[in-house]
Amino acid sequence: MKESFQDKNIYIVIYHFDFWILDFTFSSFYMASLAVNKRALHDYEILKKFEAGIKLTGAEVKSVKLGKVDLTGSYVRISPTGEALLSNATISSYPPARDTQMHYDPRRNRTLLLHRKEIASLTGTTKVRGITLVPLSLYTRQGIIKLEMGLGRGKSKYDKRETIKKKEMKQRIRTHLLHNLLHNA
Repeated sequence: MKESFQDKNIYIVIYHFDFWILDFTFSSFYMASLAVNKRALHDYEILKKFEAGIKLTGAEVKSVKLGKVDLTGSYVRISPTGEALLSNATISSYPPARDTQMHYDPRRNRTLLLHRKEIASLTGTTKVRGITLVPLSLYTRQGIIKLEMGLGRGKSKYDKRETIKKKEMKQRIRTHLLHNLLHNA
């Protein structure tokens, strides 16, 4: 049985199979999330999302897969040489490799792997006032570490409050639907 509820900005689908309720998204099944920048989603309105590979050392890869990553306060910038760089992201050192990583800098700039055309278009769009590139999440796809970044425009306090109101409304509707499904079954 499939029930859905549609409002102006909200669309919720709940699948109900013999007392099992599934809220399934393809991305959560297909990709394993390693780190999420929740602050970016709160502070910025994301206009468009991009995916990029990231150049890491072997010890950094193991550390990232252990979840020792913090994207809070990080940003993506395009260098004058035409490279996309992830700046201010913290990747802690991998404990078994501390002997080989004597002078390891956890906040070093990391190169993002993008096509030249993508970098050129991102350079043009970030020249617009108020638009910035923000890292959203770090995840693995088929064993390869990827960075999801978004073109973001800063939100005002009013916009942040509106986002919180919408989120709370979605949560209320979802709990109401789940409550009705469980008690009417």
